[in-house]
Amino acid sequence: MKSRALPAIFWGGLIAATLDLTYACVWSWFKAGVDPVRIMQSVASGVLGAESYEGGAATAALGVALHYFILFVAAGLFYAASRKFDVLTRRAVISGLLYGVAIYLVMTQVILPLSAFPHEQKFALESVARNLGVHMVLVGLPIALMARRYSR
Repeated sequence: MKSRALPAIFWGGLIAATLDLTYACVWSWFKAGVDPVRIMQSVASGVLGAESYEGGAATAALGVALHYFILFVAAGLFYAASRKFDVLTRRAVISGLLYGVAIYLVMTQVILPLSAFPHEQKFALESVARNLGVHMVLVGLPIALMARRYSR
């Protein structure tokens, strides 16, 4: 029997990463006029620090690669958990929305503080609410739905 883990992780990670990165680029462009390259470089700044903004297309590409890697890992973790706890796929919508909250909290409270990210994090209510919603709908939900789709 062919494993369904790989397509679940691939499609879940690909869709979530693409939606999240597209949202970040579009929102930042319209809200503050921030170039999408700078958004991608900000992801790379977690590894490279402020120098990522001086690296041009190379550090932007690194940021994109890191972003997709992170979300493929997130999809893999969800899929692995869903093998132990079938409620994650039986109740994929609520599980995905809650997983999006968990991803947001881990990124903002664990990963970013431990990284070389050079900017102070601000937690204005509007920003937190918007980013939670984005992570719930555009990140957690697609990951859970793809896990469910390939678990049948």
